[in-house]
Amino acid sequence: MWGCQLVEREQVSSYGIIKGNLTENSDLVHVDDMVEKPKVEEAPSCLAALGRYVITPEVFDILEHTKPGKGGEIQLTDALRVMAHNGNVYAYNFKGKRYDTGNKLGFLKATVEYALRRNDLGPAFKEYLSNVVKGLS
Repeated sequence: MWGCQLVEREQVSSYGIIKGNLTENSDLVHVDDMVEKPKVEEAPSCLAALGRYVITPEVFDILEHTKPGKGGEIQLTDALRVMAHNGNVYAYNFKGKRYDTGNKLGFLKATVEYALRRNDLGPAFKEYLSNVVKGLS
């Protein structure tokens, strides 16, 4: 089971994009393949893998036989693609809020939003941010 979420078409080249079919439960996608960071025009969908997986021990056998990929490293993505080609992989279309902490702005947004939610820091941090914003005017 993989986590996935729809992204804007122009963002597909930043993610592993799932090729698959919706099941009767519209939140589940039967995964046929995944394309790692495709060009916009080559993306099979706008459904991005979120990097959250629940996988069976079978993946370790596959990894043992996986040749190094990008950067000379064995990639989990390659093993997951083999599992998808074997036909028993599903992705859950996550509908909640997701933070892309793989880029600097996304990391900052997540940090600010989580800090604001904290009971012990939120009120003081909100006041601090308010003063910062006022200073920008």
